[in-house]
Amino acid sequence: MSKRSTTIYWTGFSIILALLIVAPLVLPEFWRRFLTEILIWGLLAMSSDILIGYTGMVSFGHSAFFGLGMYGAAAALLMVKPPNLWLAIVYGLIGSAGIALFVAYFSTRLRDIYFAITTLIFSQIFYVIIFTWTDLTGGENGLTFSRPALGIPGLFSVPFSSETLHWFVLAVVTTSYLILRRITQSPFGMVLQSIRENEGRTRAIGYAVERYKIVAVMLSGLFAGLAGVLYAIQNRFAAPDFVYFLVSGETVIFNVMGGIGTLVGPIVGAAFFLLLRETFSRFFTEFYLIPVGVIFIAMVIFMPQGLLGFMRRWLNQ
Repeated sequence: MSKRSTTIYWTGFSIILALLIVAPLVLPEFWRRFLTEILIWGLLAMSSDILIGYTGMVSFGHSAFFGLGMYGAAAALLMVKPPNLWLAIVYGLIGSAGIALFVAYFSTRLRDIYFAITTLIFSQIFYVIIFTWTDLTGGENGLTFSRPALGIPGLFSVPFSSETLHWFVLAVVTTSYLILRRITQSPFGMVLQSIRENEGRTRAIGYAVERYKIVAVMLSGLFAGLAGVLYAIQNRFAAPDFVYFLVSGETVIFNVMGGIGTLVGPIVGAAFFLLLRETFSRFFTEFYLIPVGVIFIAMVIFMPQGLLGFMRRWLNQ
């Protein structure tokens, strides 16, 4: 990236970040909450882009990582009194990363559609366990809990208002983006992209491809679990519906709509999809997915590189 491109990039990044910081001060309550939710789903989509866009592995198991991050946070918030925010994050990350490592150990031995189907099967296994283990997970009703305060136990604590929660989520998502951006531009990230382009050649020059894949899945699952923790804190509940494979399908749609292999694209795709769903659900009620599906098909045909790719081509004309 040239010096001029770098300057433009960071200038745009700073402007968007400033707008997101100011947004909760001017938006009404509904849209303030909606914007926070977009950031959380954007983080989930960005985590899956590590696999889809950078490693060339389509995963339908992200609902498991997302949902188990929620349940890990719920477990911490229900067991520890008073509720501890940082412990909830740690529990959620440990749960999602551990499950991601388990899934990766078996699924990364397979390629292409077989990898995708294996991750789908694992997500459904965890869904059935959570749905049926009523004594521990609450079953169909899920778990509800109190929202923890923001602060350091014993020193200070600030109750979460809608503005404070938005800023906290924005800080976590921004930090996650910067970390993932640095990872994708590191030698490790270059190897992942090499696996995507030609796995056989990457293995032939001496890289342990399976190990890189396992780390990629674990890393992706870790940030998906972090998104689950944030969603649990925002909504104060965890339910088995969020472990269902439809969440994974929507995550893939976010990536395709926004532009895979960009990190920013999946966030844009999540925002666009959620805005479409919110808009059409007001006019078409239960049939809102029909116009959303038509728009998605049109985008796949006419904008195969997603919204971000389309904007880049338009700006370069």
